[in-house]
Parts: sequence; C-alpha cells; structure tokens
Amino acid sequence: MRAVWAIASTTVGEAIRRKVLLIILLIGVIFMVVAPGLGVLSARQETTVLQGMMLGIIQLTSAVIAIVLTVYMIPNEIERRTIYTILSKPVQRWQFLVGKYLGAVLALGLMMSLMTAVLVFVYSLQQGFDPQTIGRLVQGPAMFFIQMSLLAAVAIFFSTFVSPLVNFFLAGGAYLVGTLFNPFFDTLAKSQSTPQVAKVAAQVVNVLLPNFANYNVQNPLINPGSTISNPSTYYLMTTAYGLVYIVALLVAGMIIFERREV
Repeated sequence: MRAVWAIASTTVGEAIRRKVLLIILLIGVIFMVVAPGLGVLSARQETTVLQGMMLGIIQLTSAVIAIVLTVYMIPNEIERRTIYTILSKPVQRWQFLVGKYLGAVLALGLMMSLMTAVLVFVYSLQQGFDPQTIGRLVQGPAMFFIQMSLLAAVAIFFSTFVSPLVNFFLAGGAYLVGTLFNPFFDTLAKSQSTPQVAKVAAQVVNVLLPNFANYNVQNPLINPGSTISNPSTYYLMTTAYGLVYIVALLVAGMIIFERREV
C-alpha cells in the first residue's frame, strides 16, 4: 500500500498546483460569497433560496472539478511518458490506477471542504449561527462528496481507454443522465403498465448507469415539507451503493488498463 499512497499524495499535490482547478474552485467560492445578495432577487423565502443556491453551487462546482480533475490523469501520464518511470519501479498497474483515484478523491475532498467551510461562514454571517441548521446543511456536501467520488470513478474508468475529450462528454453525460433521468428509468422499470421490452431496457440502464440522483438530498434538507423517512438508513444505503459501484468501476478499469499497451 506504500506505493498506492505515494502515488495518491503526488496526485494531490499535482491537483492543487493545477491552475484550471483552482480557477474553477475560486469561481465557485465567489458565487457562494455573493449568493446572499442574489437571494433577495427571488420572491420565495430568503433562507430557503440561500440554502438551495449555496448547495447547488457546491454540487455544480464539485462536478466540474471531479471531471476536469480525472479525465486527464492517466492520458497525461502516458503523453508525458512519466508512466514508464513509475511502472519501471516496483509499482503494479492496479496500484497506479488506485493511487491516482485516491489522490483525486483526496484533492476533491479538500476542495469540497473549503467550499463547505465557506457555506457555513457565509450562511452564519447572513442568518446567524444555528448549530442545528448548520449540521443539517452540511449533510448535503457530505452526500455530494460520495456522489463526486462515484463520478470520479466513472471518469477514471473511461480514461483507461478513451481520450480526455471523449471522456469529458462520456463522464458528463453519465452524470447528467444518472441525475436527471435515472428516477424516470426506475419508475419505468417498476411500473406494471410498462411493456416487458421497455421494462427490461430500463432495468439494464439502472444496473449499468450509476444513480447519481440518490445523492441529491438538498430538497429534503431545505424544504420542511419534504423529508426522508429514516435518514440514517438512507444515507448508509446510498453510501454503500456508491462504494459498490466505485469498486466495480475500479476493478473494470484495472482489467482494461492491465491489457492496454502504454
């Protein structure tokens, strides 16, 4: 595991030094800082608007960072030929892949932690510090972190056999479909009136495509009329769901990467 952690720590350092990621992070932080001023533009309750807007900014910024951070990782190492130096040492390909993924997740966690700290600071400054409300709000970024870790695993998997540009659209498309349309496919698969062919197709999509919508918990967090029954069980199950998909994607990526000529 020493080799894995060495690669992971190097990846974190590289991610922090990448200007494009820092610019994306800075833009997200700036939007969060000015969010209280934008909230007054809405006729809805100001607190609800502020919470929804800030959680939305964290989720969108994190998704962009997760994709941009991971799509170039392996192709850049191959293009710069640094992968040959790494693999010439006692480092297996699976260790390289896992190290890269863990480094990406750690870097993503650092950036999301910063945005969460800004959320707590700005919200407390605007609405006053309420530990119960703050504790409820930070559940959103915590679930988003699992969601983005899953998205990073998708992008890492694709990066083992496609170019960064293609990977950007594949990973982004998988995230959009898994966020916007997965609930529709789930309903289609469970409906009694759905034709059998369509039901089977919907079930296949549900199995192959990660359900990113599971982690969109912002509505129950900011809307008192919408709640999650047994939140602890739900969070535990969705976390386990994400971990299973992450492991499956990494294993599939290892198999492809082992057979690839670099």
